[in-house]
Amino acid sequence: MTSAHTADRSADPVHAEQRSAVVAIKADQRLAYVDGQPLELTYLEYELLAHLVAHPLRVHSRAQLLRLVWGWSTPLPSRTVDTHIARLRTKLGPLRSSIETVHRVGYRYRPAALARTGSAA
Repeated sequence: MTSAHTADRSADPVHAEQRSAVVAIKADQRLAYVDGQPLELTYLEYELLAHLVAHPLRVHSRAQLLRLVWGWSTPLPSRTVDTHIARLRTKLGPLRSSIETVHRVGYRYRPAALARTGSAA
């Protein structure tokens, strides 16, 4: 990650406490919970999940995620995002489907409360 990316986290909504359906992010403790149970996440898994939860329903391309979460200024062809998404889905267990693949575009986080309602942003 670049120093510019890490310089001012306090203004970033990812780093405020967030609650989305049954996924909770406690930024001050750098913890994520599913149904009150803590998830064991790597640094980048946490950053990726926190970013997606902070922006529910927004579709993010792989290039955007590489720039915003990894801090890469020039995204290279890579399966890095896909690999991290797969690991997150496994760790989310029954909520794995809350991270949706948008074919040929990227990924979107859909809170469980909005999973079957057809709500859109």
